[in-house]
Amino acid sequence: MSSLQPPRYLITGASSGIGEELARQLAEKGYTVGLIARRKERLVALKQELKYKPGKVFIYAVDLSNEAESTQAYTKLLSDMGGLDGIILNAGVGRDDLKAPWETDAQTIDINVRAFAHGLHWAFAHFQEQGHGHIVGMSSIASHLASGHAPVYTASKHFVSNYMTGFRMKANALEIKLDITDIRPGYVVSEMTRDNPHTFWMASTQRAVEMMIKGIEKKKKRIYITKRWRLLAVLADLIPYFIWNRLSF
Repeated sequence: MSSLQPPRYLITGASSGIGEELARQLAEKGYTVGLIARRKERLVALKQELKYKPGKVFIYAVDLSNEAESTQAYTKLLSDMGGLDGIILNAGVGRDDLKAPWETDAQTIDINVRAFAHGLHWAFAHFQEQGHGHIVGMSSIASHLASGHAPVYTASKHFVSNYMTGFRMKANALEIKLDITDIRPGYVVSEMTRDNPHTFWMASTQRAVEMMIKGIEKKKKRIYITKRWRLLAVLADLIPYFIWNRLSF
């Protein structure tokens, strides 16, 4: 990337919540952003909102559970943006429900695991050929926990973090100049947390994304949002299972 070329980042799950706010703040900073989400009308509205920002905005509506169409979306935006410096794999779903049916769990696996892995694998191959790049994955503090209310969601985030760690090791082994950033937010205001009765230490979307971008620009390996969640992560790794099993999460 030329020193005069603004950074170019793809963002998945960009039509709401953290992804939408990432698009706003990065465009305001002059980034060229490629926005991917399932809901086309929201992407169109967001592009219209951002048209006077310093950064260029490109959009592509796609269901990320469809791998062939997702590949087309990544490839098309790569071409439209004139190249790619990084990707933020933010798309995710989750539901706090003790009685969630298999169909709900299957959707979580399709998006949080399969679509995430597919996007990371595509980006890794592109950046390997390019010789450099930055992969950012949206995990969660839930990667340190298990939950009876959301067992598939917490397991999916454990996968996300470990998958990124494995690919960071792979990049090192292959001597690829690739940065991988694992973001682990606690509760952030979004559609996903709006009706969750078990939330605490809730961060505003704007503040959370400001902290994320600071870490992304420093290419940190791991970012906790907000910093207080780092303590809970340490405790979660130390507290025995029988104690967690008595808690209601």
